[in-house]
Amino acid sequence: MEKRYYPYSKYLKDTFNKKVYKITLDSGFYCPNRDGTISSGGCIFCDEVGSFSRCSDSKKTIQEQIITSMEHLEKQFKAEAFIAYFQSYSNTYAPVEKLKEIYDSVFFDEKIVSIAIGTRPDCVDSKKLDLISTYKVPWIEYGLQSSHNETLKWMNRGHDFECFKHAVIETKKRGIKVCAHIILGFPNETKSMMLETAKRLSELEIDGIKIHMLTILADSPLLNLYNQNPFYLMDMEQYCEIVCDILEILPPSCTIERIAGTGFSETTIQPKWVNRRFEILNMIDKILIQRNSRQGIKF
Repeated sequence: MEKRYYPYSKYLKDTFNKKVYKITLDSGFYCPNRDGTISSGGCIFCDEVGSFSRCSDSKKTIQEQIITSMEHLEKQFKAEAFIAYFQSYSNTYAPVEKLKEIYDSVFFDEKIVSIAIGTRPDCVDSKKLDLISTYKVPWIEYGLQSSHNETLKWMNRGHDFECFKHAVIETKKRGIKVCAHIILGFPNETKSMMLETAKRLSELEIDGIKIHMLTILADSPLLNLYNQNPFYLMDMEQYCEIVCDILEILPPSCTIERIAGTGFSETTIQPKWVNRRFEILNMIDKILIQRNSRQGIKF
């Protein structure tokens, strides 16, 4: 069934005309919001591995991680090409010379067709962005989570929305595509506040988005807060309804990289439904059909 939004899989097919898969990499980067440079403890929702997928092993070299993943993806899914995705923590949090050495190391095989770099908007500058712009089909994934400064302060994010906005403008100016990460369900945010975040991202004409439900993970500061003072968490239908509202606001060209999680059930404390990926995707499809709606209809 053709989706009523622009899925990441279609973007990959449109762009590369091949079966392309992301390879998640851990190069040992850390985060200024955890080492005391900005603050200590990190974002309130982040667990001990920096919200990493646990798919790679930082004890292996970058090339070893890529080769292992390529072999698996080629065998399991008949993958033809790959995107090197630096996911864990803040992957521009190093001197530009060090970044060049690490980024260069992924392009040892012609099957690597793109690079994606997950980071914070306060961890980039003109030299780092100039470097990233030299690579093939570069993407930067910025964690925003919310466009509301009071929410960013509550979660101990360490930067404000203005910092994110500046980073996006400077990044897009260099031809680098931007994917924004947002989280729905913060206890202080109303539905209108969540939709306001989507509107602000639409004004920036972001190229991609990952939408997450606020999830309480084991080993995260949020777990202690929740245990001390439990707050309401949306159910699956409420989450899907708001995701559809957001899809209607986003530009039609914005690729939807994630609207349903693939987390590890053993580390998810609440809500348990976030790992029911296919149920979530099916419900979003159903709601859009019932509304006779699609992505960008209110852009």
